[in-house]
Amino acid sequence: MDPLALLFDDHAEVDIHRRNLPHWKQDGKLYFITWRQADSIAREKREQLRREREAFIAAHGDPAKVRLNPEVLSRYHQLFSERVQRWLDAGYGSCVLRRPEAREIMRTALHHFEGQRYTLGSFAIAGNHVHVLVAPKPGIELSSVMHSWKSYTAKAINKALGRTGTLWRDESYDHLVRNEGSLYRISAYIHSHEAQGGYVERRRLL
Repeated sequence: MDPLALLFDDHAEVDIHRRNLPHWKQDGKLYFITWRQADSIAREKREQLRREREAFIAAHGDPAKVRLNPEVLSRYHQLFSERVQRWLDAGYGSCVLRRPEAREIMRTALHHFEGQRYTLGSFAIAGNHVHVLVAPKPGIELSSVMHSWKSYTAKAINKALGRTGTLWRDESYDHLVRNEGSLYRISAYIHSHEAQGGYVERRRLL
């Protein structure tokens, strides 16, 4: 299989839906995914994001319902996705993934169905969040892969650490990787977590 076939196809059908965040889906394509602990961003910052996102949508349209021009879409990602990444990297919350036993549970889960249900790219396990490049196999829903990872690790990590309560925030951020340049930038960002003390696996896809 041509590795470039994992990248977003501008000419193929795209399924767009949203909850709190817009989600674009294409079968068998590569995604950059981030999910985080429930306590990883302070309440006041979550409220700030909600208000500003509502204002952006009122002014420009909803990215989950209309195709924004590249400049406006880039601004959307700067305001929301990239800012959230900076807040996560600041290390707010309980940061249970700094614990070796929790990191190993997460690492093992990511590898478990690699090659069967998905192709796994580089990933980073930081203190309060996880970044993954992954391409579900054709016919496998990304939501199914995500549910499996998050459900299993939430139970296993809570048990291993003797904790209770919600571990992960319900919704995740996912982004279709559009081209080689985007993949290289995302990979570099994932790899940068090594210098911040995160666990990083570098996996070549192209």
